[in-house]
Amino acid sequence: MPGKKKAAPKTGAKTAITARSTSTEPQPTGAAAGGGLEGSPTAPATAPAPAAVRVGSGPRDAAVSPGWAQEGDALTTAQGQPVEDTDNSLRAGPRGPTLLEDHHLREKIMHFDHERIPERVVHARGAGAHGRFELFDSLEDITCAEVLNDTSAVTPVFVRFSTVAGSRGSMDSARDVRGFAVKLYTTQGNWDLVGNNMPVFFIQDGIKFPDFVHAVKPEPDREIPQAQSAHDTFWDFVSLQPESTHMLMWVMSDRAIPRSYRTMEGFGVHTFRLVNAAGQSSLVKFHWKPTAGIHSLVWEESQKLGGIDPDFHRRDLWNAIEAGAAPQWDLGVQVMPDSAEQTFEGIDLLDPTKLVPEELCPVRLVGRMTLDANPANFFAETEQVAFHPGHLVPGIDLTDDPLLHARLFSYLDTQITRLGGPNFAQLPINRPAAPVNDNLRDGFGQQAVHTGRTAYSPNTVGGGCPFATGDAGYVHFPQPVEGIKARRRPQSFDDHFSQATLFWNSLSEPEREHEVGAFSFELSKVADPTIVARMVANLANVDADLADQVATHLGLSAPAGDPFVDVGSSPALSIAPLESGPIEGRVVGVLVTAGFDSAGVTALRRALERAGAVLHVIAPHGGAVKGAGRTTMTADATVFNADSVVYDALVVTGGTGPLDPKSATMVQEAYRHHKTLAAWGSGVEALLDAGVGEEAAGVITGPKVAKPFNDALIEALGWHRHWER
Repeated sequence: MPGKKKAAPKTGAKTAITARSTSTEPQPTGAAAGGGLEGSPTAPATAPAPAAVRVGSGPRDAAVSPGWAQEGDALTTAQGQPVEDTDNSLRAGPRGPTLLEDHHLREKIMHFDHERIPERVVHARGAGAHGRFELFDSLEDITCAEVLNDTSAVTPVFVRFSTVAGSRGSMDSARDVRGFAVKLYTTQGNWDLVGNNMPVFFIQDGIKFPDFVHAVKPEPDREIPQAQSAHDTFWDFVSLQPESTHMLMWVMSDRAIPRSYRTMEGFGVHTFRLVNAAGQSSLVKFHWKPTAGIHSLVWEESQKLGGIDPDFHRRDLWNAIEAGAAPQWDLGVQVMPDSAEQTFEGIDLLDPTKLVPEELCPVRLVGRMTLDANPANFFAETEQVAFHPGHLVPGIDLTDDPLLHARLFSYLDTQITRLGGPNFAQLPINRPAAPVNDNLRDGFGQQAVHTGRTAYSPNTVGGGCPFATGDAGYVHFPQPVEGIKARRRPQSFDDHFSQATLFWNSLSEPEREHEVGAFSFELSKVADPTIVARMVANLANVDADLADQVATHLGLSAPAGDPFVDVGSSPALSIAPLESGPIEGRVVGVLVTAGFDSAGVTALRRALERAGAVLHVIAPHGGAVKGAGRTTMTADATVFNADSVVYDALVVTGGTGPLDPKSATMVQEAYRHHKTLAAWGSGVEALLDAGVGEEAAGVITGPKVAKPFNDALIEALGWHRHWER
């Protein structure tokens, strides 16, 4: 899939960091650069560590010394064992499975999993909802999983959406990846599809996950910034990891500031395997497509919402469900042959930093998920729900993605700390719908009252029960494994920039402007100029224009890069709509003053509700507001507690007098944020007085509320934004 590469400079071939970095720092080579292994990222030069303060030499003395765990320059395990390579898991061959005997991986991930009690280390802030999944296109030809075979079944689900970097007290609208985790309570046991709202990730091997999260979290000496990536440690890490570049393009895009959970996509991220009844294997990527369309905030909105309503996304989800506007997503699959190379059109399917463009492999929509019930108790359900990529059902299997293999250990291990022990599956929100009969006993949090004498298999004392079911149970696909044990990556993992270029090529002009703005803002917050220069140099390998614009904003000269050419574009990667879409769950604010046209507001409310949207009356004061004649209407919000950023559109009613300064500012902000604006009757003059052009795109005016006015407003609202303004 990658396009043809430009000719390399005559100075020689490039490697991961040294050839692409503008830093003047000495760069290591050979074994010091990652052991000389195939595909290993080059290690940065390390500054001398501060001298450790140590008193005495025994364990008792060491315990009082703050520096005893940071002695010397070399990385070691917690037992003082020198570490040869902390960038690659131990695998059976470059493309083989991760080995359980990798004690460094297990220690590193285990310690990371237990750093926080009891808040999740990542995905701490979340919101959940109950619902159902209904299959409408059977996948019986490629999987024996009943949940993907039986079109008559209704499968209960629980979904948790979340941010990644912030704590439970952070704001919903931060620039961040969003978790999209679905627990399906199938007849064959629980299936957890634990993904994100982006199809790729920052790293290729899960052994780097603690490093990545440590870098993006608040800096440990000052515990700032909260829920932000705009600081030195994050950009230091990702600028030294060219494999992160593709994901950075997504995180700096509009996808990272979604309008709502209801209007964002979900992805399984990894490549999974489906196995049919005949034992035949196919490779698959999972997608969740929102029926409400994909929409996002603009940067200024996301920042204002952090103060005005830090709970904006969870409130939106709750209110939509309570109002009967049940959010829906269609489950889609990209199905690809399970070849020996496990590649598709030149794309390595085991590399989690790569996606498969939908134009190369279309997404087949097979079912619909509807969320129609809010949790009864946030802690008991949303906080205690435990997901795990290894919660699978027969017919759905794993591939040898090294990031996925580390997650298989990490998720299970995390629950032991978070939920008080090994019996978290017995919590009501985690209990499967299928019968449970295991030999697991005792432990913290044990709720089951087990009877009988036997808790082992095989046995005769208990009549042989429980017994393994053989072929009727879960059977791993018998994939051949061959290779030497080594910490290495396949050469096919070395392409870090072609899909970043593909993403940039696929964006609309407004989306590109937002991308440039995001990189410029984030890097302007980085104090170390060498980090900034290194990151801009990476961007130069994505696209010269992107790097030039970001460098200009930062007062730098753009370095020469070596981007891929002829990679093309993928229209599916852009969220700019091609036509007006549905408006279910949208919220329209209507500004009124005394004497307003209440009949017009009532007629507009009916039209919007028929289309699935909600109307909020914004008045100068709370309580009842007098309309034309003797009519009154109850205010849903006041000028003092409302703001344009919480609405999808603003309307000025007929019969309204001049707008007060706050209302005029709201109108101006909505216009600046490219939202739909409308007015009728005397409200048109008030709109014009606020500086809004009547002929501008997305501005709807008319003499009164009637079908043409309502239809035009709904059509404009379906575009979400009007970028041509």
